[in-house]
Amino acid sequence: MSASDAREILRKYYEYANAGDWDRWCDLFADDQVMDEQLAGHIEGLDVLRSMMKGMGTMYRSFRNEPAHFLVDGEKAAAVSHVTAVGPAGEVIEAEVMNFFRIVDGKIVYMANHHDTVPFQVLGQG
Repeated sequence: MSASDAREILRKYYEYANAGDWDRWCDLFADDQVMDEQLAGHIEGLDVLRSMMKGMGTMYRSFRNEPAHFLVDGEKAAAVSHVTAVGPAGEVIEAEVMNFFRIVDGKIVYMANHHDTVPFQVLGQG
C-alpha cells in the first residue's frame, strides 16, 4: 500500500468521525482489528467496535476531531489532532490527541490513541 493510500484512509477516518458517520468509520477497520482506546480500553474485533460506536451519538452533543499532521511510514502511521466535543449536559471538552495506526491491505488492523484524559473527566471518564 502506498503512502497516499494510507493518507486517504486517515483522511476518511477523520472525515467520517466528524460527520458522525460511525458505520462508514467502522468500515475502515479490519474484521480482526485491535484498538487500545485510552478511555474505552482494549477492543478486539470489528463487531465489538461497531457495537461500542453505536453509543457515540448519545455520549456527545457534538464531536470534532480535527487532524493537524499525518506521518506515514509503510504500514505504520500517526496522526496528531485536536478534539472539541460537547457532552450531553453541555460539558465542553478540548484535548490534544496522538493516534497510532497500523494499516494492512487498505484496512486499519491496529489503532492506539493517546490524549490528556483530564478534559474527559467532566463526563465521568478519564
